[in-house]
Amino acid sequence: MSAPAKPADLVTVNIDGKDIAVPKGTNVIEAARLLNVDVPHYCYHPKLSIVGNCRMCLIEMGMPAVDPATKAPVMDPATGKQKINWIPRPQIGCGTNVSPGLHVKTTSPMVKDAREGVMEFLLINHPLDCPICDQAGECKLQEQSTGYGRGYSRFIEQKNVKPKRTQLGPRVTLDDERCILCSRCIRFSKEVAKDDVLGFIDRGSYSTLTCYPGKQLANNYSLNTVDICPVGALTSTDFRFKMRVWFLKQTNSIDTESSVGANTVVWSREGAIYRITPRRNDEVNDTWIADSGRELFKAVKASDRLTAIKVNGNESSLEIAVNAALHFCKDGGVAVVGSGRSSVEEQFLTRKLAESLKASAHLVSRVAKGDGLLVSADRNPNVRGALVTGLISALPSQQLGGLAAEVDAGKIKTIISVGEDLAEAGLTPAQLAKISVIYLGTHANATSAAAKVVIPTLTMFEKSGSLVNQQFRLQKFAKAVPGPQGATDDLVVLAQLANIAAADLASVWKLLAAEVPALATTTHPSIPEIGLLLDATPYAALPFVEGETLHYKPAAKASAA
Repeated sequence: MSAPAKPADLVTVNIDGKDIAVPKGTNVIEAARLLNVDVPHYCYHPKLSIVGNCRMCLIEMGMPAVDPATKAPVMDPATGKQKINWIPRPQIGCGTNVSPGLHVKTTSPMVKDAREGVMEFLLINHPLDCPICDQAGECKLQEQSTGYGRGYSRFIEQKNVKPKRTQLGPRVTLDDERCILCSRCIRFSKEVAKDDVLGFIDRGSYSTLTCYPGKQLANNYSLNTVDICPVGALTSTDFRFKMRVWFLKQTNSIDTESSVGANTVVWSREGAIYRITPRRNDEVNDTWIADSGRELFKAVKASDRLTAIKVNGNESSLEIAVNAALHFCKDGGVAVVGSGRSSVEEQFLTRKLAESLKASAHLVSRVAKGDGLLVSADRNPNVRGALVTGLISALPSQQLGGLAAEVDAGKIKTIISVGEDLAEAGLTPAQLAKISVIYLGTHANATSAAAKVVIPTLTMFEKSGSLVNQQFRLQKFAKAVPGPQGATDDLVVLAQLANIAAADLASVWKLLAAEVPALATTTHPSIPEIGLLLDATPYAALPFVEGETLHYKPAAKASAA
């Protein structure tokens, strides 16, 4: 486990008459947030460099007065306190870090007048299309024009109309008439995605966001620009005009495309998922996720989704299917192939199933090139969970070569596959035909086609559980939508196969606490939203494929000019 963080140096500042001690170097906007004081802003983002573009965060700022000659405090005779020298003009909060004795006013008449002026300029060419704008319900311009604007416009000239429906890339559409030139998207592409393709052209009211000639916004992190756009300028081509956000239910989840375990929010309504967005976790993914992780929900409604329990090709019931599966296992020679995509709870029950059948347990590795950000080389989200729960004791390989050899030798007669395509993992059609295959999974594949027993199960969006990411951080996810008719919760199926009376999270966690030392004092509800770091010491010598250099670390923020 990492060493405890060194306590930060604290400085005391005064914001709207209230003193607060904050770490040295804290941005004024963030310091005010600690007092629940809102400093409106557009261009500022806590994970990007400071540019001071929008001027919406103007504040009044002062410092304690001292005598220039003696450096002695200058006292105010009326109050008996040290006099504050206020700067005669408003300053930007985003470009100001706290210093000892700093005084800030966020609601003075000067600040109010300055904000109203800034808002009036921002709205000069902005279209009045809030009722049809795709950003409605999430628009900071709409919110702040109501909270900090004048409520009327003095602008009577013709608005300058900018381009609409411009395709910046395969996943991002620009309505440039709504852009307020905050440059968040430009800075994100350059500083985080390392794909410097966006910029402004022309001047004044004619400034326009565009890609560099011959380039597209096509990197695997392009949709993060949509998330951080404070207005309706950048929109997701896939989600555009699909649903009003206030109708959608938000469910916390995890990106399962790799071992990074980026935190996400699943947006759904009436059993249908409409989009996935990032959830802030500074310990794992900051506020970003990869575009590829946003597409995972489409597997829920895929045409090859399994929805019928089958025994020997005929539709059946769960009870009959479980009994049939156990009948195939009664003569021994059984192997259980678990999945690095299963949850901690499912992997634990997979281990209990292997123990009850005296079967060997296997796991399939998935390795591809990592991008150094939020998609790691290990494309399984929960290999560490399999180690922690004891399903495996060593890192898996990508091919089940040893298991295939045992099948050829007649030592293995039955394989229970928990969500893994055995053909993809190296078993030939001839080898699958020699044995009895029991398949628990969500989608049809060569293994389900060859299986004697097929039991459809749930995707990660249709159940709750937990995963252990590459940091050995235990993170939980919640059920977002119900599963299709005919599919059964993996915990229920595994518990019945293992003859264990534990078919829900609470009962499985009681067993986990009793048998897995690393989880002895944990329950699923008690896992913090930022996750819980487990002791990785027992696994320090294992050669995990990511390597330290591929663990995501936030880029350092540039200071204000």
